[in-house]
Amino acid sequence: MSWHGFCYLHRMDRTITLINSMFSRQVIGITSAGKNINELKSEIIRKILHFLIAMVPGMAAINKTATITILMIGTLGYALMEYLRLSGVRVPVISSLTSMASRPRDFGCFVMGPVTLGLGALLALLLYPSNAAAIAIYALAFGDGFASLAGKFLGRWRPVFLRGKSIEGSLACFIMVLLSAYAVCGSARIAFAAAFTAMVVEALPLEDYDNLVIPVTVGMTVQLASGIIS
Repeated sequence: MSWHGFCYLHRMDRTITLINSMFSRQVIGITSAGKNINELKSEIIRKILHFLIAMVPGMAAINKTATITILMIGTLGYALMEYLRLSGVRVPVISSLTSMASRPRDFGCFVMGPVTLGLGALLALLLYPSNAAAIAIYALAFGDGFASLAGKFLGRWRPVFLRGKSIEGSLACFIMVLLSAYAVCGSARIAFAAAFTAMVVEALPLEDYDNLVIPVTVGMTVQLASGIIS
C-alpha cells in the first residue's frame, strides 16, 4: 500500500472513531427510556451491513462470476482482519467498525456476523438460479434486517415460544420478504411461501447462523414453490 493510501485509511479510521464517540454522546439524549445506547449504535451498524448485501443480486446480474469472487475475497479478507484484531493488531477502519457493531456476547471473540452474511449470499448465488437467489438474498438483507430493528426497538409482545424475540419483529420480517419477493417474481403464492419460510427461520434461536440458514431455506422454498405452481 502506498503512503497516501495508508494516510487515507488512518484518517478514515480516526473519523469513524470520532463519529462513534459523538454518536454515543448525542443519541443518548433522544433514545427512549430503557434502551441502551450501545445496543442502538451497534444494531444500526449491523443492519447497515445487512442492507448492503442487497446489492449482490444487482451485481450478479451484471457479472455473476465477478460478484462471487468479490464475496469470497471480502469474506476471507474480513476473517483475516478479525484474526489480526484479536491478536492485538489494530486494522484501520475494520477494527473500528467491528468494535462498534459487536454485541456484548462478542467481546473478546471472533465476530462471526459479517462472515456468515457473506457466506449466506454466496451460497444463494451458487445454489439457486437468479430469481430464487435474489429473493433469498433480499430475505437475508431486508427480512432479517428489519426483523431485528423492529423487534429491538418496537417489540412489545414476546411470547415464550419465541425465546426473547417479538411478534413485531416476525411481522416485519414477513412483510419485507413478501414485498421484495413479489417485486422479483410477481407471484403472490411464491412470495407468501418465501415470506413465511423467512419468518419461521428468523424466529429460531440461531444467532449469527441465521445469515446462513435464511437464504438457503428461502431459496429452496422458492424453487419448490416455483416447481409446484408451474
